Amino acid sequence: MAKITLGGNPVETIGDLPNVGIKAPNFTLITKDLSEKKLEDYTGNKVVLNIFPSVDTGTCATSVRTFNKKASEVENTKILCISRDLPFAQARFCGAEGIENVEMLSDFKSGDFGKSYGLNFKNGPFETLHSRCIVVLDEQGNVLHTEQVQEVADEPNYEAALNALKK
Repeated sequence: MAKITLGGNPVETIGDLPNVGIKAPNFTLITKDLSEKKLEDYTGNKVVLNIFPSVDTGTCATSVRTFNKKASEVENTKILCISRDLPFAQARFCGAEGIENVEMLSDFKSGDFGKSYGLNFKNGPFETLHSRCIVVLDEQGNVLHTEQVQEVADEPNYEAALNALKK
């Protein structure tokens, strides 16, 4: 489990992110129109999983905006922004912000994505929500790069994630 901080206070996740080099765990997530998306739907594309607690917080919203801007700079890559927010909240945010270059996906039904990727908060005020992480996958769904952000209020290392796509 990862030991991180939330507002400077220690919290833990339920496990660790998948190791670089392995096949990423499959997932089923919900889109803004309530349809399902699975990891296999992205086969043939590189994928950046931008994972966060809630789009209704400042840093989470900034990460979506930043990846939305940077998405147009990368070829053959899908950027998936994943939280446990309801799809309606995700769609409202994207509409208000003009977000069009990333896909918003929700783990609201079961939380299985967060469990299988080991990134749900185990304790603290955000217990069961997703911690802030980045997972980068190649065209076959193998893990190229991971980042568990140590302080939840901090932004991820965007450049490290995007550079992993070039390897």
